[in-house]
Amino acid sequence: MSLRSRSIHIARTALAKELQLSSTPASSVQRAWQQSLVQNNRNSSMASSFSVDFSSFRSFSTKPEDSAAEEEPKDASTETAEEASAENSKTDKVAELEQQVKDLKDNLLRSLAEQENTRRIAKRDVEQARSFAISSFAKSLLETSDNLSRALDAVPEELRHDHDHHPVLSTLYEGITMTDDGLTKAFSKNGLEKFGAPGEKFDPNRHEALFEYPDPNGEAGNIGQVMKKGFMLNSRVLRPAEVGVIKAP
Repeated sequence: MSLRSRSIHIARTALAKELQLSSTPASSVQRAWQQSLVQNNRNSSMASSFSVDFSSFRSFSTKPEDSAAEEEPKDASTETAEEASAENSKTDKVAELEQQVKDLKDNLLRSLAEQENTRRIAKRDVEQARSFAISSFAKSLLETSDNLSRALDAVPEELRHDHDHHPVLSTLYEGITMTDDGLTKAFSKNGLEKFGAPGEKFDPNRHEALFEYPDPNGEAGNIGQVMKKGFMLNSRVLRPAEVGVIKAP
């Protein structure tokens, strides 16, 4: 209910009470009615002026509230964007550091592997140098051993121990045998071993076949004759044995 309607209602109520009393003359009732109308007009003008003032106050007071309400979401969205950007920056930094750690670890493992390979190769070279340092010296003595073997083979078997009829030849044979045995022991002490004997299986890695011949008493593929002994230095062939191989008839 507006202020004007309320004023009219109050005036009418007051007039009705005066009429119910019936103690007031007609002129008094008329004057009261006029006074009520004047008061009503005053109240109406005051209500209209008050409504204008109120509306102006309302229009003035709502604008800052609306702008503040508009600024709040803007600030919240800005903060959210900044937080998201900071989080993405942290994630990128962590990923970059993890990649650097991975690369450094890979480089470290590669360096360790290279050092281990270098150490193993150096150790092998040292061992080979120690094992085969006498290769040249041993090769120079192989001919001496061959000559001693030829000298022993040149003495007939029946005369090798005939001290009664051929004492000089038997004594020479014994001396050559002792020399050959001493040289063979010196070879063995330094890792040099003889190989190659009739009846062995032919091995192309250790033997050099000079010829083949049939032999009914031998097995095909075996060594039948040895022309020159072979030598191995620390399990490596220093010189292959020169042999004749039995072939199938």
